[in-house]
Formats: sequence, C-alpha cells, structure tokens
Amino acid sequence: MDSAIQASIPPAEPPTLPPQALVVMGVSGCGKSSVAQMLAASLGWTLHEGDTYHSAESVRKMQAGIALTDEDRGSWLAHLSDILATARPGAGIVLTCSALKRKYRDRLRQAQAPGALGFVFLDLDYATALQRVQARPGHFFSPDLVANQFATLERPEGEASVLGVDATLALAQIVRRVNTWLAPAQP
Repeated sequence: MDSAIQASIPPAEPPTLPPQALVVMGVSGCGKSSVAQMLAASLGWTLHEGDTYHSAESVRKMQAGIALTDEDRGSWLAHLSDILATARPGAGIVLTCSALKRKYRDRLRQAQAPGALGFVFLDLDYATALQRVQARPGHFFSPDLVANQFATLERPEGEASVLGVDATLALAQIVRRVNTWLAPAQP
C-alpha cells in the first residue's frame, strides 16, 4: 500500500446507528462500481449506480473532457437524494456517487435520518486513478478529467460515519473492511 495513501485515510469510527444506506465515494477510477456491487451482494442490499442518473448533457460534457459544475450536478444530486429519501424502511441501499465535495455529501445526508447514512471513501492516488480510467473501455468519463476530480475533492476527514479505505486493496478485502466497520452498528 502506498504510504501516502495509508497516512491520509481518516480514522474508521464505526457508525453509531445501523445505517440504512451506504455511499461508495471517491474520484473516478477508484473502483466505486466494483466495490458497490460486491458490497451490495454481501449485505443483501439494493445497488444504485449513480452514473446512470447523470443527464445526457452531463454525459456529453464528460465525454468531451469538460468538467461538471455544481449547477450540472444539482439535478443529479437531487435524484440521488430522492433515491435515499424514498427507500423502503429497513431496505438497505448501496449507492455509488463521487461525492467529491462536503456540500454534496451533506445534501445526501439530509435525505436520511441523522446517522443513517454511511460513506465508504475509496482513497486513491492520482497516477493510479489516471491509469485505471485510461484502461477502462467504453466508459463515458474522459481521462482528461481525472486532474479535475482531484482538484475538486474535499477529503471527508473528520466527518462522521465515513470509512476511508485504500482503493488499491483487493475487492474482497475492501468489502471485508466495510463489513467489519458496520458490524458494531448492526442490530
């Protein structure tokens, strides 16, 4: 594991309540979709892939290497918040969302009862993120935007109910860490 990443991962305080939802977050290329799929399967929760809710215009922008603005992300975040807010009680959700800024995470938090939403921050360095984005075929996200993702990222250090995990670990190891982190809060 890269020592710079290891040193930057926030402390893993377990959630105080059993979460109703988890947001798997981080920069493009960190593995959100892969981790979320395996995590949802391990928990028996419903998976929502955040990228599928981007507007056609936002997808066109990202394909062209144009960074999204807060305004571009507004309706997307509103839709993701609605998914969280309208979840059937007791039905767990795993949602992928870059959630790069604190205000984005806070908007998602408002959709759930206090403490009922947890975040899994997949921490990754720039070089590895760029390499991964360049290597994935058929994805709409332009490698030209990776630098912007890092410039936009407001690390979730000190925020409640956030688990930071080195995104270069094996998928099974990441999921085990998340399940261990959740264990104290499970009924």
